[in-house]
Amino acid sequence: MPTVHRKPFGRAHGQSETGLWTLDSGTGVRAEILTYGGVLHSLTVPDTDGVPGPVVRSLPALDDYTDKNNPYFGAIVGRYANRIAHGRFTLDGTTHHIPANDRGHALHGGPDGFHTRVWAATADRTDSAARLRLTLHSPHGDMGFPGALDVTATYTLDTAGTLALEYTAVTDRPTVVNLTHHAYLNLGADDILGHTLQVDADHYLPVDADSIPEGPLAPVTGTPFDLTTAHPVGERLALSHPQLALAQGFDHCWVLRDQDSGALRRAARLTAPDGRRTLELWTTEPGLQVYTANHLDGAFTDGTGRRHERHGSLCLETQHLPDSPNRPAHPSTVLRPGETLSSRTEWRFPHLRGK
Repeated sequence: MPTVHRKPFGRAHGQSETGLWTLDSGTGVRAEILTYGGVLHSLTVPDTDGVPGPVVRSLPALDDYTDKNNPYFGAIVGRYANRIAHGRFTLDGTTHHIPANDRGHALHGGPDGFHTRVWAATADRTDSAARLRLTLHSPHGDMGFPGALDVTATYTLDTAGTLALEYTAVTDRPTVVNLTHHAYLNLGADDILGHTLQVDADHYLPVDADSIPEGPLAPVTGTPFDLTTAHPVGERLALSHPQLALAQGFDHCWVLRDQDSGALRRAARLTAPDGRRTLELWTTEPGLQVYTANHLDGAFTDGTGRRHERHGSLCLETQHLPDSPNRPAHPSTVLRPGETLSSRTEWRFPHLRGK
């Protein structure tokens, strides 16, 4: 039987108390979620032998999550995930400015994005799932974005061991919205170089030195970005390619197949080096940002004192394409009054079902 419970996790300066909510599937998978930043603080998944273990990297205390240098560990990211070039976009003839926080560009909603907010929380459970509903009000002008935005992010953990995150959002005037999740994944190894990764995409977005898309979609064929079949991550990163040199690894958006469908379909499959844990990522989003933790340098640790190092984990961020407000050819991220943004991402663990 699934269960859900809460305990306090501290209080950030000037904010309400952060709660730590535990969703337990009753069948071996357990998720811990913070109301600060909507952070997925832990996700424990049994391997093929039934031995439980963590599959996301985390930080030990609230002070670590509120550290201004925290690279979004486990957080819900918004109002606009990824980058907006020069922190500027024009919507319906009006130009809006977002504070630049990454090499002169706006990253992940600006320096005070959704990852820094305490979300309101309610929880419930049924015979088949435990659920945590997080809500956040972002006022008109928040980080420069137009429109008051009301966001709901719902985590659901079911008895099959699937963790789903569903977003909805409404606005009172035209705005742009792009939400993602920034879990650092590792399925049980010292690093992610021996993990195998498959991405269900035939194209990706090359970037410039500032990680801004530099041109049209590029085919993955014949490049290290060809993950249409599974490859060890380290094998791909060891290849010579100008894009890998620019980003010091993967920090690119793959454009998923059927990008305009809005249907839930598989985006990626990640397998541990020993084959005992497999994660499938399913989403309704058009893009997947793969980030191989290129800039982690050991400055942060987990609760055991283990340092978070470069290539020690990776992020699979389902989202719209970067800089879309300035790219008419990209799927639109505009949300208008009377419309509802709806998005769903699932973390599935097929090894639990013997598949």
